[in-house]
Amino acid sequence: MGAAAPRRRAPLLARFLKPLQCPRRGCAPPLRSAARRSAAPGPGPPPPAPLPRRRCCRRRPGAAMETGSKMTARLMLAVGGAVLGSLQFGYNTGVINAPQKVIEDFYNRTWLYRYEEPISPATLTTLWSLSVAIFSVGGMIGSFSVGLFVNRFGRRNSMLMSNILAFVSAVLMGFSKMALSFEMLILGRFIIGLYSGLTTGFVPMYVGEVSPTALRGALGTFHQLGIVLGILIAQVFGLDLIMGNDSLWPLLLGFIFVPALLQCVILPFAPESPRFLLINRNEENKAKSVLKKLRGTTDVSSDLQEMKEESRQMMREKKVTIMELFRSPMYRQPILIAIVLQLSQQLSGINAVFYYSTSIFEKSGVEQPVYATIGSGVVNTAFTVVSLFVVERAGRRTLHLIGLAGMAGCAILMTIALTLLDQMPWMSYLSIVAIFGFVAFFEIGPGPIPWFIVAELFSQGPRPAAFAVAGLSNWTSNFIVGMGFQYIAQLCGSYVFIIFTVLLVLFFIFTYFKVPETKGRTFDEIASGFRQGGASQSDKTPDEFHSLGADSQV
Repeated sequence: MGAAAPRRRAPLLARFLKPLQCPRRGCAPPLRSAARRSAAPGPGPPPPAPLPRRRCCRRRPGAAMETGSKMTARLMLAVGGAVLGSLQFGYNTGVINAPQKVIEDFYNRTWLYRYEEPISPATLTTLWSLSVAIFSVGGMIGSFSVGLFVNRFGRRNSMLMSNILAFVSAVLMGFSKMALSFEMLILGRFIIGLYSGLTTGFVPMYVGEVSPTALRGALGTFHQLGIVLGILIAQVFGLDLIMGNDSLWPLLLGFIFVPALLQCVILPFAPESPRFLLINRNEENKAKSVLKKLRGTTDVSSDLQEMKEESRQMMREKKVTIMELFRSPMYRQPILIAIVLQLSQQLSGINAVFYYSTSIFEKSGVEQPVYATIGSGVVNTAFTVVSLFVVERAGRRTLHLIGLAGMAGCAILMTIALTLLDQMPWMSYLSIVAIFGFVAFFEIGPGPIPWFIVAELFSQGPRPAAFAVAGLSNWTSNFIVGMGFQYIAQLCGSYVFIIFTVLLVLFFIFTYFKVPETKGRTFDEIASGFRQGGASQSDKTPDEFHSLGADSQV
């Protein structure tokens, strides 16, 4: 008898991103494997008939079918074009830090040219703080305006239109030095903040709506990957040897023109969200055509059926405003979850770690701490990629819990290391390990998950309003941390991380008891879970608890 042919292994990406076997107890196995077992020859009487079992959830209409869960060129084009907006957000978050000294010199020279006297330190500090903080103010306004665009112009067209803001901002900041106008730079920062605030709503919403259920988490992580890549690019471009010097810093700030132009070239070839076409525009034929291209198959009946069911449910509901999200018991729990998850991202202490990192690297004897800071950016990016591969296997809730717990542990290590740094110089190396660990755990959970889980918690009707509230929560907490952290750090010193440890523990407890698992569930299934009484999860039996998606399968 000849040797059996070796079994071919599936490609790495396909093995990670393909739908997993259904973890629910009582689900029937796939028909093909059941048929093989029943047809297998063997001695003895035939096996008894199996007991009735519940039909597998992955065979229900609306669940992701294997033929519609593969990566297609059109799907990657749509996600890649959208994520360029996320890269813009990350780039403008990190680009202002490296050239601080040369931009302050520009402010001083401009002031001297206008008023024939040097600028006072207090005025310089005020102008610089305004240049940094005005970005978050624009972000707050932009994020709250998401709903004004997406329902009127569509998801894709809204992203295209927002690039006008990026072009205007690039011109203002890029020519501010030539015009000897720091007002142009500050206005440009405000406008690119508006753009970034809109992007934090547009991109996760669009990616979530074009992605098949089985890949929604992995593709949703691309938004955070774009952000951290943008931060890393800004850190590298901000080096003195590249563009972080006195002559090229306007080009550094005006570089945002390039990704905006690239997005304007790519997005016209990407489709509009099929959910928007069917549910908002009632254009079923266009939605069906788009789905065929996105899924790479002619059988999209399950996706259409899911959208139609969501549309019918939406018709039974009255129009959802932002205030209705808080008044209605149906939306109160999911909007609370969305807000708290956004707060868990910004109040986790990640900005504090980046603030302390340069000084810690200096105390450790690193000759060029800026390169060590770039190293932390590389860790940031690498673990976002890790999250991309494991989010569909471990689940959103599990990864968020792991990230919060790991960050709390690293925050305690940093507190100990910073407190004993003067007595024990070798503690600086422990603090470096703690910094890299803190950043890594952040990108496993609290970094990417709050962005795309908002799209999963809400159906088509309340989704734009929910994104506006969640985005406003994120940008407001970002602004508070940016403005208040330095004062708290001066007051508490190295013990400032104790505050973040307490917050991380509180967020962990909230996530454990209140946040449902959304992995592998359609939008309507998740929304119906809340409609059926998701607020009382702790009183449910295990099977009922799973129906709300709150059990995390690893």
